[in-house]
Formats: sequence, structure tokens, C-alpha cells
Amino acid sequence: MSQLFSPLKVKDVTFRNRIGVAPMCQYSSNDGVATNWHMVHLGSRAVGGAGLIIAEATAVMPNGRITPGCAGIWSDAHTEALIPIVQFQAEHGAVPGIQLAHAGRKGSAARPWDGGAHLSNEDGGYDIIGPFDEPFDSDGVRLWKQPRMMTQDDIDEVQDAFVAAAKRSLDAGYKLVEVHGAHGYLLHSFFSPLVNKRSDKYGGSLENRARMMLETVEKVRAVWPENLPLAVRLSVTDWDEDGLTVEDNIQMAKWLKERGVDFVDCSAGGASQSSRSSIGNRTAEQIGFAGQIRDAADVMTMAVGTITEAHQAERVIASGQAEIALLARQMLRDPYWPFHAAKALGVETKPVMSVQNGFFVG
Repeated sequence: MSQLFSPLKVKDVTFRNRIGVAPMCQYSSNDGVATNWHMVHLGSRAVGGAGLIIAEATAVMPNGRITPGCAGIWSDAHTEALIPIVQFQAEHGAVPGIQLAHAGRKGSAARPWDGGAHLSNEDGGYDIIGPFDEPFDSDGVRLWKQPRMMTQDDIDEVQDAFVAAAKRSLDAGYKLVEVHGAHGYLLHSFFSPLVNKRSDKYGGSLENRARMMLETVEKVRAVWPENLPLAVRLSVTDWDEDGLTVEDNIQMAKWLKERGVDFVDCSAGGASQSSRSSIGNRTAEQIGFAGQIRDAADVMTMAVGTITEAHQAERVIASGQAEIALLARQMLRDPYWPFHAAKALGVETKPVMSVQNGFFVG
């Protein structure tokens, strides 16, 4: 029997299989509000058979967007636009999830197809914040904006925004929330010594640098129902000898589990120019990190990193590296990947797709 197509029950949520769609920025929102694009993008993956779909990094504040086109959930208008999209996913058998995020010093950028560089405020950008006042790019060429070093009031405001966003996510109908603590965005930048040069209780030691993420997650867990799963995405290594290590993130995962986190979504890199997974083609190594975190911290994990082929995804689950295999670009190439994976693994295909499609092609 295929482990990839076995159901998984976590609290009151049952995933029909272990295939997840990783959060992928679409840069197609209007002032953070979802559009018809999101209905098609997310809905087609539900029709295609994915067990979990995590909506893209969704900003908890306007200045938490990576670009002006990024998704948001800081107002009721955002919730209202998401409700039919979430309902459609659930109606077609997928567990709808959302990733809550704040971009920190990487915010106020142009969409990637418009170059991806920081935008001046005059050109549609906005002021950015971070744990320290150094810009992302040391050469000042691309992500050149200097963030304002956050005060305690700023920290409280951001944490309150995550809490409000979690409440709105519940109102929208989501069954899983993921807090984004990776890729050089705000929470990760507090944790990483490559970025965080503070001298107060949020800087210095591993415990102090972890404080921002742990406080935020604890406050989100307090308002997110106990019967629904909570996930956190971590950059399990900074890919830099002076940055975070796997051991640091094993400790973080243990702390997160103590605070009620059910899944750790194991990605990597992004804290600085030199710490990207794409450098040296290291993305595939992230799958192994999921197994290390799972074993050492005794917490469920999601694995991501160039998962493209059915037998590869099957091995991730069958070997015990993760409970869920997340696919990103491969799902963009093929929204019906679960159907094709079932066929490759000898699994009955008819139940994998929506009944409207499965009846004819299953």
C-alpha cells in the first residue's frame, strides 16, 4: 500500500493523502485582496487531488508584504475575498491552509517579473522594519532599503497583527495555519545571527534571538483552536558558517513543540545574500533536514525541496522523513500531479481527482 496516499489525521483534521502544495507567492493581489487568479490557482490543485494546500505568504500588515502585489489578511475585506476560495478547496477534498507572514527588511520590493528590487516610497514602496537597521543587500544594489530597527512597541504591534490574522484565518474557514519563520523574513531575521545584532532581550544568545518567533507563535496558538493543527516554517540552516545550524533549529523545533506546534515545515536559507538554497543547488538537501528535525525534536514535519517524482515522494513518507511531502514548482507545472503520482505508484486513481474529472479519466 502506498504511504503517500494514506490518510493522516491530526487533531480534528484528516488529510486525504500526504501530498501538500507548498505556499507559493503569486504577486497577484489587489491591495492584499485575493482575486480570481487565486481561485483558479488554489482551486485547481484541490481538484487535482492534493491533500493539503497552503496559500502563499499572506501579510499580517501592509508593510509586511514582500511586494505591493502580495496577499494580505489585515482587514475584513481580505477575509471576505478568501471565504469562497477556501470553501471551494474544502468542497473538493483538500485541507485549506494559509501561511501568515511579515516580510521584514525584504518587503517593499517590485514583483519578480518587474526586477524584484526595492521600490522607493515614491514608486509604490513603503517603509520597512527589522530586528536591526542593516539593509538586506550589503552592496546596496537590489534590496537596498534600510529598515528601521524595531522598538518594543513595534514588536508588540507585529505580534498583535499575527494574532488578528490567525483569527481572520479561522473566520475564512482555514483548517491549518502556518507561521512563516524562514527565508530571511521578519521572524527568521530575528532568529538568525547573520541579521540580528540587537543587544536587548531579543538579541545575543540563541534563546534571546528565538524570543520573537516563540512569543509570536505562543500568541497565535492561544487564539488558534486546539483542535486544528498549527505549523511553523523554518529555515533549518542558514547555509553560512556564521548563521543558524541544524542543531539550532532542532532546539527551536523543541521549543515550538512545547508551545503547541504540530508541524515543522523544513525549508532553508534566505537570511542574507550569501545564504540562499539555490547557491550550489542545495535545495534537495532540505528533505534530509525534515528527517533530522522529526527524529531529534519528536515533532511531525513537512518536507520540501525539489520533490518532483512519485517514487521520490513515496520514499519521503515511507522512510519516516516527514508526514507530508510538499511540492511547489512541480505543482505549477502539473496541477494534477497527485493523479499522475497515483498512476505511477499503482494506486487506484479514480478517487484521487474530483468526481467531475475522476468519473471520466480515473
